[in-house]
Amino acid sequence: MIEQAKTVFARALAAITSGGLVSFLRTRTIVALVLLLSGLLAGIHIARRGTVNALWMSNMMLFAAPLGIVAAGQTLVMLTGGIDLSVASVATASAYLMATHSGLGLAPALLYGIAVGFVVGLINGIGVALLRVQPLVMTLGTGLMTEGMLVVYSQKKMADAPRVPQFIEELGAGKFLGGIPNDLVVWVPLAMILIFVLRRTGYGRLLYAIGDNSRACSLAGIRVWRVLLVNYVTCGLLAAAAGLIIVGGTDSAELRLAEVYLLPSVAAVIIGGTSIFGGRGGYSGTIIGALILTVLNSILTLLDVPESIRQILYGAIILLLAAAYTRLTD
Repeated sequence: MIEQAKTVFARALAAITSGGLVSFLRTRTIVALVLLLSGLLAGIHIARRGTVNALWMSNMMLFAAPLGIVAAGQTLVMLTGGIDLSVASVATASAYLMATHSGLGLAPALLYGIAVGFVVGLINGIGVALLRVQPLVMTLGTGLMTEGMLVVYSQKKMADAPRVPQFIEELGAGKFLGGIPNDLVVWVPLAMILIFVLRRTGYGRLLYAIGDNSRACSLAGIRVWRVLLVNYVTCGLLAAAAGLIIVGGTDSAELRLAEVYLLPSVAAVIIGGTSIFGGRGGYSGTIIGALILTVLNSILTLLDVPESIRQILYGAIILLLAAAYTRLTD
């Protein structure tokens, strides 16, 4: 095993030193991301010794899980050349409806929350797949509509304070076996299923094909609208699930609960190497992208950087990496 690791390292070093850095990055994006993540961890350790320990790593995984789940749906959509700007609104609405219906019992409350993701995802899918509305415009519109309806709903429910069930609190903030976050019980299986679907199934291959050339897929007899419809519904469901985890972690259902996850969800996908034009990328890179952003957010918290500056930073990351990946794939 050690000899194999040495061989891989020697080949990577030779590729870089021989002037093949660009080629190396094109084919080994995951390696570059892991090195970047390791560099960030090393920087924190050097700047503040003792910070990076088992408890800190456990907390990072706890915070990364909801972002990773939101970014999972975003990955699926971006692989087809689209984008979903309604994910934050869906996550917030899902959490709020679940909390305001908690008096009915855990199962009905969860159904209310998940239903939000299904309905908004279905509307997005119909708009993009059947009505041919541009994804950015469609999802921005549904996101704003969801926010508006949530404000109206919250005003009618002012007498009934939203309450987060104990199970959701444990899921979003609890740990088991001395330090493993409970939300990994949701994120890890989802990640494994998604990676398998994208790499080993016909549906996954269709997503890449549609992202690469949807018109050619249509001419080949593929019902592109069905794939896109399922894709946006899945994205909505994942955003709703993430909302339930987020509200469990905060124990407070607010109208702007998941707003801060919108830009990071896009940034995590782009950092992970998924093209904004579709047809290239995968969820493995998104996972590392979510971890990188979580560690970066930890650094900004240590430096006491305001939330507005963080949003500017996320926007800059999206622009710079989108430009970089475009040049790499030219």
